[in-house]
Amino acid sequence: MTTNPMKNATKLQQNRFWFQAGFFALFVLAPPLDLFRFDLTQYHFFFLGQHWTLGLDAFMAGEIGPGQAAFNLVFRGFLPIVVVGGGLIWTAWRYGRLYCGWLCPHFSVVETINKLMQRASGKPSIWEKNPLPELQANGSVRTPDRRFWPVTVLAALFFAFLWALSLLTYLLPPFEIYHNLLSASLTPNQMRFLGIGTLLLFIEFMFARHLFCRFGCAVGLFQSLAWMANDKAMVVGFDRKRASLCSDCNNACDNVCPMRLKPRSIKRKMFTCTECAQCISACNQVQAQQTRPGLLKWVADLEALPVVTGRDPGGRKPPHAASAATSQPPRSGLQAGLQEQ
Repeated sequence: MTTNPMKNATKLQQNRFWFQAGFFALFVLAPPLDLFRFDLTQYHFFFLGQHWTLGLDAFMAGEIGPGQAAFNLVFRGFLPIVVVGGGLIWTAWRYGRLYCGWLCPHFSVVETINKLMQRASGKPSIWEKNPLPELQANGSVRTPDRRFWPVTVLAALFFAFLWALSLLTYLLPPFEIYHNLLSASLTPNQMRFLGIGTLLLFIEFMFARHLFCRFGCAVGLFQSLAWMANDKAMVVGFDRKRASLCSDCNNACDNVCPMRLKPRSIKRKMFTCTECAQCISACNQVQAQQTRPGLLKWVADLEALPVVTGRDPGGRKPPHAASAATSQPPRSGLQAGLQEQ
């Protein structure tokens, strides 16, 4: 039985959407469900509905001995940090920024605003120099419509407020915050937190969301550093032997990248790649229209080395790269991708 590359590409992004939507819901609901939060009124964490303390108060009161106190510090303090932090770094070392591309509640907002802004202006970011092609990877045509600007602004404002509200519930009793909000009885400090937080997040979502993901997010930065330390980590690979097939494409893989990267570049130029696979899906859709497999795919281990070095396993630059880059017209996706190298 043959597979349909167009349907597979769509299925992959649908699955990613549900992962993102589920984790965003978890991000919002975790505090009111006491799944995870730090309560400033009680000075300790809540985890899975339980009070998560280090037991230091009990030790100071003489209710537990030094041995039990040391065990609490290791089991309830040090061990969770090692497991969560170590697991995240190992995953990034082996598979890249999967958390960012498949789970992060901030990155899902980035992609949503990107799409709305592109519908409004033809550009996924106000800092983009030129509008992207109206021809989409699946063959459809999308013309910019200014009527999407109010929707874009309102969406950024909504997500900014929701983020600020959620962050506040991670610090103060959630039901108190929601009750005060619904009854219009927020305290001055709560109002200031929501107001300032919403304003700052709105500015970030509208004007600097990509910059934050690249340079401002410590979680993303450490994932990228771990990923770059492993030359055999999973990465988007480009089939250079079939590079000439890019000639009739309008850089579809570049156009869809939410981080505004060039997926056919070497690995160090994709430092902030989130492994969202949108470039892979776009390439599959373009090539499927000619009943051909895509030129981009995830590679790992020895297959990942050419992406790191820009050379084939024998140490030579791929013979197709230079000749194809000089022979294709400026409009081709091939030239733009290979010039990055």
